Amino acid sequence: MTDAARLETIRASYDTVAGDYERLLRNAMDTSPFDRAMLGVFAERVLAAGGGPVGDLGCGPGRVTTYLDKLGLDAFGIDLSPGMVAVARRTHPALRFEVGSMTQLPLADGTLAGALVWYSTVHTPPHELPWYFREFHRVLAPGGHLLTAFKVGDECVHLDHAYGHDLSLDVYRVRPEQVSASLTDAGFEEVARLVRAADEREKTPQGYLLARKPD
Repeated sequence: MTDAARLETIRASYDTVAGDYERLLRNAMDTSPFDRAMLGVFAERVLAAGGGPVGDLGCGPGRVTTYLDKLGLDAFGIDLSPGMVAVARRTHPALRFEVGSMTQLPLADGTLAGALVWYSTVHTPPHELPWYFREFHRVLAPGGHLLTAFKVGDECVHLDHAYGHDLSLDVYRVRPEQVSASLTDAGFEEVARLVRAADEREKTPQGYLLARKPD
């Protein structure tokens, strides 16, 4: 499948599930202490460096974007799916959400103080991760931070049904070392990483990696 065809399949799948996705995950942060901890560290690092715009790249319905806003960040969201962006705008009308692809972000060079990539690359073949991370590096200002969350493993799982709907999504599980190497290849410095065991809702360990664009 070509990259353009894959992106169109991802877009169509998330347009289909947008409303139920938001409903099912609306309160997930309340029972996710590791998520809150890593997002808190990310927010502190961005604010300590002087703050500035923070892009939630692949924001979905905006639930994490609004959490960043509550942490004091100047957060906005970008997502490939117009359906997800419509739900985000309706659910969080005080925040800004735009339709856009992570392959070519609608942002000028060096404009972000922080970039959040919260499970946004789980549909990306691992060998393509450096290309995406180079784009994130481009839009981050020197000294800016990136936090990514991902599913840990070394296989691809295909989903034909999720969130109550038929769809078509490949979900890639990636080793933390490969994520770190891809970030380094894109010009980032690793700051911290965390891998936790799967909880009762999950089938695989979960990984978090905090990186920084050098000054």
